[in-house]
Amino acid sequence: MSHEAETETDAVHGVIAEFEHEADILAAAEAAYAAGYRKMDAYSPHPVDGLAEAMGFTKNRVPLIVLLGGLSGGATGFMMQWFSAVVHYPIDVGGRPLNSWPAFVPITFELTILFSAFASILGMLILNGLPKPYHPVFNAANFDSASSDRFFLCIESSDPMFETEGVKGFLEGFEPKSLSVVPVESDPGDREAEDS
Repeated sequence: MSHEAETETDAVHGVIAEFEHEADILAAAEAAYAAGYRKMDAYSPHPVDGLAEAMGFTKNRVPLIVLLGGLSGGATGFMMQWFSAVVHYPIDVGGRPLNSWPAFVPITFELTILFSAFASILGMLILNGLPKPYHPVFNAANFDSASSDRFFLCIESSDPMFETEGVKGFLEGFEPKSLSVVPVESDPGDREAEDS
């Protein structure tokens, strides 16, 4: 690969296609995955059934994160109470054992739920790469329609098979409403024009 090709790919985030109907983006995503593209993302105003699976996202790691959070919360709650009742302040009350685990159940349960909830929120944010106040696709033409009535499929330049003209030709076969190359950063002149 030449140095010019490397700098072209570095300056380009990807190629994005705009579709009017969810069936069109679903067909394009399925075909792109079948053609070997793996680094792509879709943007739509509402969830599209089967779109994530069409792009190869079949594994959901959030349940495992929630389970680990819950287990650590339960262990934290139990060990915190055990340590205080058995090690730090061992008080014999009416001949009861110091390690009276039935008394530890409510706090253990509550911390299990609390840690699970925090793990689910943090896991979802981290796996989705959020918060992300800026993303290169914001530079795409008509991308503001992604939150109202348009569907976008972006094949990213980080894909090993990415070649700008090849991807454009591939996506043109699905007759998108528009097709554009997404730069990594917007033109500073565009920002000045928007500010004025």
